[in-house]
Amino acid sequence: MFERKTTIAMAGEGQQSVPDFAVEAMSAGEPSWAEEHSEGQLAVDVFETETELVVVATMAGTRAEDIELHLQNDFLTIRGTRQPPIASPARVFYEECYWGRFSRTIVLPTDVASELARSEYKNGVLIVSLPKVRPKQPIPILVVEE
Repeated sequence: MFERKTTIAMAGEGQQSVPDFAVEAMSAGEPSWAEEHSEGQLAVDVFETETELVVVATMAGTRAEDIELHLQNDFLTIRGTRQPPIASPARVFYEECYWGRFSRTIVLPTDVASELARSEYKNGVLIVSLPKVRPKQPIPILVVEE
């Protein structure tokens, strides 16, 4: 559900975001790679009904007060933090769950009425409902011959 991404700076080439395993493989012994921060990317489902766009994201372990939603123009951004349920263990055998900061920005495929947007967070599932803006009806123009 989450994929850990790391922002890296490459000498003379700006910044790129790549999965952690790629950073480890590429940076082994190469001082040109520098890790700045890491952030998980949230998995989402986006679908539409006749009247609205719906975004569904699973975020088990995230408290509602740790979730931020931002809607601007045709972008929806979901940000949050998942706190680990236990202190750092001494030995880790598997580490597949992502804990920490995460975000996802979605380009919305149609115009929405942002003032009517609503969200619900229940049992670790966030559902954001965005009512679609009804397209303006074309105004017929009568051509008059003189």
